[in-house]
Amino acid sequence: MSKTYAQVMKQIDHLKAEAERLRKQEINGVVERIREAIQFYNLSAADLGLGRGHAKPGPKAGAAKGRKRVLRRRGGAAKVAKYRDENGNTWAGRGKRPIWLHQALAAGRTLEEFAVK
Repeated sequence: MSKTYAQVMKQIDHLKAEAERLRKQEINGVVERIREAIQFYNLSAADLGLGRGHAKPGPKAGAAKGRKRVLRRRGGAAKVAKYRDENGNTWAGRGKRPIWLHQALAAGRTLEEFAVK
């Protein structure tokens, strides 16, 4: 005898519930193993890429032994403004030109007009 649509849908619901139960059970095991590894290796959130600086965990493959790793902060040091408009918008002269400067140049102004002296 073949199954009806209702029977198949009931079976699907049952399998979904079972799958969710197994997923939760497996997640608990994974989380426990992760906690043990974090404690064993004394890892911080930054080591895992979860901190503010998003430091990459561990040295890169092939890195020389004994060499200290230098972590760079995003954004780096404060950049000195080389260009400024009358509205207080600034640009350090690095990277893509900001929209306000692009629009001003398109309107016929020159880059030298915005140079900070």
